[in-house]
Amino acid sequence: MIGGAPTAEYGDKTSLIIKATTRSGQGVTTPHGSIALDYGTFGTTSVDGNVAYGGQRWGNFVAVNGMNSGRFLDGPEFQTLHDKGNQQNIFDRVDFQFKDQDSLHTNLQYTRSWFQTPNSFDTMSVNDQFGNPVGETDQRSKIETFNIAPTWTHILNQQTVLNLGAYVRRDAYNYYPSNNPLADLGPIQQETVQQYRTLTNTGVHSDVSWVKGIHNVKVGGMYQQTFLRENLSTGLIDPLLNSPCVDAQGDPVNGFLDPSQCPGAGLQPSLTFNPVLLPHDLTRGGTNYAWHGRTDVKQLALYAQDQITKGPWLLNLGIRGDLYNGLSVQRQAEPRVGISYNIKRTNTVLRISYARTQETPFNENLVLSTKGCYDPVIQGIFLTLGTCTPTPFDPGFRNEFHAGLQQAFGKHLVVSGEYIWKYTHNAFDFSVFGATPITFPIAWHNSKIPGFALRANVPETHGFTAFVVMSSVAARFFNPQIGGVGATVGSPGGYPFRIDHDERFNQTTHLQYTLPFRKSTWVGFNWRFDSGQVAGATPCYNTTDPNSGCADFSFGSDGNPLTIGGQPAVDLSSLTADQQFQAGLACNGVSATPTSGLPDLCLASQLTSSLLHIPAANTGNDDHNPPRVQPRNLFDIALGEDNLFHGDKHRVGLRVTAVNVTNKYALYNFLSTFSGTHYVTPRAITGEISYNF
Repeated sequence: MIGGAPTAEYGDKTSLIIKATTRSGQGVTTPHGSIALDYGTFGTTSVDGNVAYGGQRWGNFVAVNGMNSGRFLDGPEFQTLHDKGNQQNIFDRVDFQFKDQDSLHTNLQYTRSWFQTPNSFDTMSVNDQFGNPVGETDQRSKIETFNIAPTWTHILNQQTVLNLGAYVRRDAYNYYPSNNPLADLGPIQQETVQQYRTLTNTGVHSDVSWVKGIHNVKVGGMYQQTFLRENLSTGLIDPLLNSPCVDAQGDPVNGFLDPSQCPGAGLQPSLTFNPVLLPHDLTRGGTNYAWHGRTDVKQLALYAQDQITKGPWLLNLGIRGDLYNGLSVQRQAEPRVGISYNIKRTNTVLRISYARTQETPFNENLVLSTKGCYDPVIQGIFLTLGTCTPTPFDPGFRNEFHAGLQQAFGKHLVVSGEYIWKYTHNAFDFSVFGATPITFPIAWHNSKIPGFALRANVPETHGFTAFVVMSSVAARFFNPQIGGVGATVGSPGGYPFRIDHDERFNQTTHLQYTLPFRKSTWVGFNWRFDSGQVAGATPCYNTTDPNSGCADFSFGSDGNPLTIGGQPAVDLSSLTADQQFQAGLACNGVSATPTSGLPDLCLASQLTSSLLHIPAANTGNDDHNPPRVQPRNLFDIALGEDNLFHGDKHRVGLRVTAVNVTNKYALYNFLSTFSGTHYVTPRAITGEISYNF
């Protein structure tokens, strides 16, 4: 695991790097493996099995697992609604050694998952434009992935090894609407959408490693090509979204097809009506619109690095060059350097590192975000959110710094800490297509992400082990938006804001104890604390700070601050009763329910939440004091027996795991742009029986 600045070998979207070596069956002349069966809360069942076997010059390792659950995803309600899903995975590693100097390793994998999009109470019973019930929202997804990756290894001499590999990976994503598309209408969805997109990534890579004396040199390169294919079908399902007529207050009116019908009904033609969208308005007899996008992204990377060890010093030096050729073109040189010093007398290691990295755009719906505005229908849908200007994505670049130390205290405690600075130009984020669950990438001018990570380990002492990890991350992004739909290139910089990854502090503590009189029996305990991520959609009051999202809840249609009896008041009318309930809102001590909302206006001093932190009136600031999710503590317990019958070659194990044992009622986030609202999982208990041979 590489937690510091990435070495030159690694590029693109780098953060924490985990280098995994899969199990091999070579030399396993007697088959070895295991099988485990699980059953738990929400009807969750799973099976997991693997086997390794082979000879002296060949081997095969196969792992298969599958899972079916009544709560596949974290939903927008604490109660599970429309949340079934299943997943299957098969992995096969095949090894063959031609001779002592040459071997071939091939990884094969196929994964499939199918799952429902969880519903809220708002979408469990939907009415069409005439008020007729059309059933509950029934949106689903299916993802299929296969991967083939052979690697040939040749030993040139005792100091030098050559690797040559190739790979092809294909991801196919299907998003299905409700069988009746009008049932997709909800508080945060005004269009029905169906999508089928594929990402096929192919490439070759090669590297030469040379080790001698104080040097460990690696030189290599990679070429990859990513084929993106995006197919989208969409139509309007909200009769008020593109209404031709408005009333005297300017509110859209249902039931009209053409602006010419407005005067006869005493109404005014709508200035925002878009006739291009009328043929695809399903509430007015229209049909879905189909859009297709495609592109190929080509990338070439070359690198050289040397790890130099001299006494207590360790020095990593490297240089990487990335050539990106997608919907935009960029060339970038990326130096990497890291140094550590081991003070053996005090068991202390000091380290610092720096990396320049190229940050490439997210591939999910990249073509839609870059080229969608050239299509008049897609542009019309995007315009319901704001500006729709075609803007290509230029890959970003990041300057990343790490400084840390590791300190051992005797044999029973090791503490490590690190501070991280990540400064990115062209910082990528996500937005949504119209008002649907389909997301696409966008780019902001820059971002600053500093944070720290701490870890303390207690190695096994008389059967007891423990560790604690702590971290903090500030995710500050800076206007203007410069890439993707909604870009405002050339606009003033504006104010910084924090995305919902930002969290001041979180920690996880794990304790485990093995019984002294039975070494195969153990008990484990987890404690997770989160101070709360940013929740930008929280209703709040602020009429004095221009860098506050509270303005949407603080001003009336006349542009004046909202008050009750001269006191600041918050407008809650944009939230449904269920959304107010999801946020845990209460006004003057009266709580919202899924079917009974709060008054449209509530005094800011009387608006409270059990799940969200609401800034006091005129104190909310999207950078320095944003709304957040309330802090939470979650506890998990596990009890295991790894060798029930004291077997040697054959072992039977039992395990019981309880997640969120206190059944804590809490949110992860609220109306996130990227993923909506999610609650933590309710208490869930799972039992497992395993057999190892």
